[in-house]
Amino acid sequence: MDNPSVAINTMWLLFSACLVFLMQAGFLCLEAGLTRRKNNINVAIKNLTDFAVTTVFFWLVGYGIMFGLSGNQIIGTSEFGIDLTSAPPETIAFFFFQVMFCGTAVTILAGAIAERVKFGSYLFLAFVGATIIYPVFGHWVWNGINIGEMRGWLGQIGFVDFAGSTVVHSVGGWISLAVLLVVGARAGRFPKGKPPQKIHGSDVPLATLGVLILWFGWFGFNAGSTLGINDQVPRVIVNTVVASSFGLVGSLLIGWIIRKRAEIDLVLNGVLAGAVAITANCHAVSTVSAALIGIGGAVVMLAIDALLIRLRIDDAVSAIPVHLGAGIWGTLAVGIFGDPLLLGTGLSRGDQIIAQLVGIIVCFLWTFGVAFIIAYTINRIFPLRVSAEEEHIGLNISEHGASNELLELFTVMDEQSKTGDLSLRVPVEPFTEVGQIASRYNSVMNALEEAIQRTEAIVRTAMDGIVTFTKDALTILTINPAAEKIFGYSPNQLSGSAVYQLVAPPDGQTPDGYLKSILPDLIQSDKYHELYGRRADGSTFPLEVIITEVHVGDSSFITGTFRDITERKVAQEKIIQSEARFRDLFEKSPDPVFVEDEYGNILDVNEAACLLHGMTKDELIGINVIELVPPEKRANIEIDFFDVSDNKSYVLESLSYTKDGRAIPVEIRASQILYGDRPATLLHVRDIT
Repeated sequence: MDNPSVAINTMWLLFSACLVFLMQAGFLCLEAGLTRRKNNINVAIKNLTDFAVTTVFFWLVGYGIMFGLSGNQIIGTSEFGIDLTSAPPETIAFFFFQVMFCGTAVTILAGAIAERVKFGSYLFLAFVGATIIYPVFGHWVWNGINIGEMRGWLGQIGFVDFAGSTVVHSVGGWISLAVLLVVGARAGRFPKGKPPQKIHGSDVPLATLGVLILWFGWFGFNAGSTLGINDQVPRVIVNTVVASSFGLVGSLLIGWIIRKRAEIDLVLNGVLAGAVAITANCHAVSTVSAALIGIGGAVVMLAIDALLIRLRIDDAVSAIPVHLGAGIWGTLAVGIFGDPLLLGTGLSRGDQIIAQLVGIIVCFLWTFGVAFIIAYTINRIFPLRVSAEEEHIGLNISEHGASNELLELFTVMDEQSKTGDLSLRVPVEPFTEVGQIASRYNSVMNALEEAIQRTEAIVRTAMDGIVTFTKDALTILTINPAAEKIFGYSPNQLSGSAVYQLVAPPDGQTPDGYLKSILPDLIQSDKYHELYGRRADGSTFPLEVIITEVHVGDSSFITGTFRDITERKVAQEKIIQSEARFRDLFEKSPDPVFVEDEYGNILDVNEAACLLHGMTKDELIGINVIELVPPEKRANIEIDFFDVSDNKSYVLESLSYTKDGRAIPVEIRASQILYGDRPATLLHVRDIT
C-alpha cells in the first residue's frame, strides 16, 4: 500500500472489524447467562457455529447479493465467492468488516429463540438470514457505500442507516419475531389461566460481562462504519458511549419507578437499547441529541418488552425489544435529530423522516414476511422445535449429549419421581458446590430409604389390613399381605382394582355408591367404624375400619386400615347370650339376690329381694346396704362388707330388715362377679326363719 492514507484507513477498518468480532463473545456470554444451565452449552455452540456458517455462506452468496454490481437496484449480480487473493487491501478489509456485521444480524436470533429450537433448525435459519434476508435488504440500503455511491433503491431515496440500526439490528429482530410466532413460547413461560412465569437465567454476572464486551465492541461497530480514520470518528465514539449510558440510566430509573426495585435486566437491556438506537445516527447528531436518543431507546425497549409479555410472546433474552424496538426508534431518530448537512441527503427534515419511515416499513415487509413464510413452511414439514421431553431435560443433553453435575442431579431426581426408586444415588463431583449438594441429597435419600423400609416392614408384618387407594376413582394403589389374607386374595391380585369391591353394602345399594356416600364421614371422624366386608369368594364378614386422607403436595390419597372382627362379634354374641341367661336366672330365682359394689352400694336386685324388704327396685337400687337397717337399730348391728377378691366366697348368717323395721334371719352367700365392665359382689340371700 503506497498510499499512507489508504493504509491507515485499512488498518482502522481491520481493527474495528476485530472489535465487532469480539461482540460475538459478548452475545455468547449474555445469552448463556440469561438462559438456564441445562441449555447453556447449546446457546454457546449456536453462537460459535452461526458465525462460521454465516462467514461461509456470506462469502459464497451473501456478499455478492449485497455489494455486487447492482444494475437493477434490487440485488447484486457479481462478487459471488469472491477471490480475495489479488483484491486490494481495502476491499479485503471491507469484506472482513461486512462479514462481522452479517454475523451480528444473524446471532440476534440465537438469543430470542433460545431453549426450544433444534440445533439443525437454527443453523438452517442462520443460512437463510446470511444468504437471502440480510444481504437483499442490505443491498437496498448500503450497496455502493464502499465506493461512496449509493446504488440501492432505499439509499438513493435518502434513507440513512449509518451503522445498522435497521440493516443489522431490526433485521435480526424481525427474523426473531417471525420465528417466535411459529415455534411458540418455552414450556411453563405462560401457563394457561395464570400470570406469566419469569424464567431466571443461570449466571447473571456472566450476562453482565457479556454486555460489557458488547459495549466495548460497539465502538468498533459504529466508528468502523466510517470506513476510515476521519473527523467523524471522535463524534461517533462519544455519541455511542453517551447514548448507551443514558439508555442504561433511563431504563433503570423508569423501570425502578414502575417495578419498585432495580432489576438487573433494566441495566443490561438499557445500555444495549441505547447503543442500538444511536447506531443509525451517531455520525450526524449532537451530544444532547445522543442523550435523548439513548433515553428514547430505553423507553421503547421497556414498552415493547411489556407488549410482548401481554401478547404472550416469549423472547428469552429480550432481543426484540432491544434490537427491533430500539432499532426502529434509532432509525426514525435520524430524521428527527440528524443534522441535514451531516446527513448529506439533500432532504428536508420532514422528507427525511418520511424516507426513514419508508425504510422501516420496507424492512418489516421484506424481513418479517420472508422469515415467517420460510419458518412456517419448513415447520409444517420438519418441526423446528424440540419435543416437550427434550425441552424438559434440556438441549445440552437432547441436542449435544453434553451433561454436567447439576444435570446429573436433576436426572436422578427426575427418575426417582417417575419410578419411585429410592435406591438411585447422584454421582458426587468433589470440590464443587453441586457436588456438595449431591452429597447432602444422597444423605437425605439414605435416611429416607431407611425410614421407608422400616415403615414397609411394619406394614408387611401388621396384623391389620392396610390398603391405599385414590380418592376420586377409588383405585387400589397398595395393599399389605394382611389385607390380602383378610379378603381372601392372592398377592398382587387387587393392585389396580376398585377398593369398593371389598365392601358389602346394605341391601338396595351398590358397592361404589355406598362407599362414596360414607367416605367423607369416615375421613372426618378419625375413629374406627363397623361395616361389612366382602371376600374373594363372595362371603361377607364384619369389619372395623378407620380411614385417613394423606396429602402429598397438591395431590392426596386414602389409607384404610381394616380389621376382621368376626371372632370378636362371635364372642360378643356369646357374652350377650350369657348375660341373657344370667338375667333370666337372676330374675326367676325364688331367693333374694343382690348385686353390690365394693362400698356396699346396691347395683341391682331381683323381685324376691323386693318382696323380702317390702320395697320396689327403684327404692333399693342405689342405696347402701346399711340403709336397710332402721336408724335406731344401726348402732347395735355390725355390718359386714365382704372381701371376695381373688374369687373368694363366703356363707354367713345375719339379719335383714324390712321396710317397716322387722328383722328377718337370713343366710347370705357372697361371691365375686363381673357386672358389666366392673367387679361386683353377688349376695344370694335365703330366709331361714
